[in-house]
Amino acid sequence: MTPVQFAVTVHFDAPPRVVWNELVDWKGHEEWIPATRVEVDGDDPTAVGSTFTAWTGIGPLSLEDRMRVSRCQWLDDSSSGECEVEKLGPILRGRAGFTVEANGTGSRVEWFEDVTVPIIPRFLSSVVGRAGALGFRMGMRSLNRSLSSDQR
Repeated sequence: MTPVQFAVTVHFDAPPRVVWNELVDWKGHEEWIPATRVEVDGDDPTAVGSTFTAWTGIGPLSLEDRMRVSRCQWLDDSSSGECEVEKLGPILRGRAGFTVEANGTGSRVEWFEDVTVPIIPRFLSSVVGRAGALGFRMGMRSLNRSLSSDQR
């Protein structure tokens, strides 16, 4: 099992609650993460124990990523939230999550991934981590542009 870890911090122009609502809308990730589709199980996708699956890629070259919410909480008094999911496989195992907090007139998101991947050699761990960070940074910048245009 090859460990892959990365963290990304992105500043958003939108208020924290707006960003939070977008990030916990698992199905909505299809709009800002390229080549991704998501299926959500259950009525409350942020409830602890809720599950969802994302497929990233094209056709048979898609990576299936099953996840279960282990913690997800928004705090009105501090305009901040934390969410963490367990990665259940079949390829990625481990955890991922994010925090959202106020930052000036906008917000700051810190996203992390801490997974193991059995299908890549260990010497590629840092390359895969950098590629994952780049992909998430690009996706969140796309989300930021979308939210900024919605706020006008």
